Amino acid sequence: MKATLYLIPVPISDNPSRQVHSDEVTVVMKKIDVFIVENVNTARKHLRRAGIESDHDKPEFLVLDEHTPSGDLNALLNPLMEGRDVGLMSEAGMPAIADPGEELILLAHRAGCRVIPLAGPSSIIMALAASGLNGQNFAFNGYLPIKKTDRIKAIRKLEEKVYREKQTQIFMETPYRNMAMLGDLMQSCRRHTLLCIATNISGGKEQILTKTIGEWKASLPDIHKKPSIFILGLSH
Repeated sequence: MKATLYLIPVPISDNPSRQVHSDEVTVVMKKIDVFIVENVNTARKHLRRAGIESDHDKPEFLVLDEHTPSGDLNALLNPLMEGRDVGLMSEAGMPAIADPGEELILLAHRAGCRVIPLAGPSSIIMALAASGLNGQNFAFNGYLPIKKTDRIKAIRKLEEKVYREKQTQIFMETPYRNMAMLGDLMQSCRRHTLLCIATNISGGKEQILTKTIGEWKASLPDIHKKPSIFILGLSH
C-alpha cells in the first residue's frame, strides 16, 4: 500500500512567538516516524521545539540536500512504497520552495503516492504579501548570478519585466552578498522603481520596507549577513 508524503513547514526564525504550528501539522508530525530532511540536526531541533521528538524513540532520518545525486532519489521513496507515511522538511519554510525537494515530490506523484502540503511559513509569500506590490502577477527568480556583470544584466531584465508586463519580480541572495546586491540594484534600476527589502522575516528584528530606488539611495540599510528577500515592482 502506497502512503502519503507530507510537506512539513519549518519556522523561518528563532522567534518563539512566531513558531506556532497548526493542530494539523502537530498531529501529522506525531504520527510520522520517517522524515526526509535537509539537515538532521535542524530536524531534531524542530521536533524538540514542537514537543514531538519524545513521542518518537528512534525516528528515521533520510537526508535530501543540494548534494544528493538524482540517482539516489528513488531510494528515498522506499518507505512510501512500503506503506509508511513520510514527512519532507527543509531547513526553514516550505519544502521545495527555494529548497531541495521538487524532484522527489515529482517522483512521488509518478509512483502514485499522495502528496499533501501542510500550511506554514514561506518567507517569499510573506514578503510579497507585506510589500504592497502586485500580488496578482509575480515571479520568483531564485538567486541571481554571482558575477557582477551578469547580475546587473539580470536585474535590468527583471526591471524590464516589471514595466513591460506589470509583473512583480522576487529574488534573493546569500546573506553575505546582500550589500553587493543592494549596490547593484541602486546602480541598475530607475529612480521610481519600487523595491521592497524584507529582512529577518518573522524574527525579532524583522523589517519589511518598500521605497523607490531614489528613496533607498538616500539611506541604504545595513543588511549584511541578514536573510533578506528583494522585490521589484510598481505602484498600482
